[in-house]
Amino acid sequence: MPSSATPEDRRFTRETGQERVIADLAEPMLEELGFRLVRVKVSARDGGTVQIMAERPSGEMTVDDCAIISRRLSPVFEAHDPMPGHYYLEVSSPGIDRPLVRPSDFALWTGHTAKIELKEAVDGRKRFKGTIEDVADEEVHLKIELDGQAEPIIIGLPFSLISEAKLVPDPDSFRADLTGSKPAN
Repeated sequence: MPSSATPEDRRFTRETGQERVIADLAEPMLEELGFRLVRVKVSARDGGTVQIMAERPSGEMTVDDCAIISRRLSPVFEAHDPMPGHYYLEVSSPGIDRPLVRPSDFALWTGHTAKIELKEAVDGRKRFKGTIEDVADEEVHLKIELDGQAEPIIIGLPFSLISEAKLVPDPDSFRADLTGSKPAN
């Protein structure tokens, strides 16, 4: 990643194996085009699919953006052949159940519900679901409900321990964000 990226814009999740090779090829090209890599996923779907999930720093992504990225990445992948045999290249936007891969993603989606899985257990748990409260000191603060507790509590989860995180779709919250109004409680 270029040194101009702020800590809030650096992905804390990293692919491994074949997906990492593809991410390392795709990320510089995406940055050159003004996009950010969200995730690379390789699957056996349709005989082999490479999914590149990307977005503009503003979070926007159009069908035309996907086509531009696909046209620019295809020759790079053909030259470096990161995946043996025939495969389909699929470029997409994150969608409403988007992965959260940067501290800035959590900051942008404050007030929304997220599911977070950790690399190792904290207080005997690896999975958490709660409302994103804020981001501070290299961690996300999440409001969660615990069995036996009358009120939700706020916990801090270090980005360095997060293996996977994504938004939980909530149509009312997303509608409120789009219209600039709060949902009725």
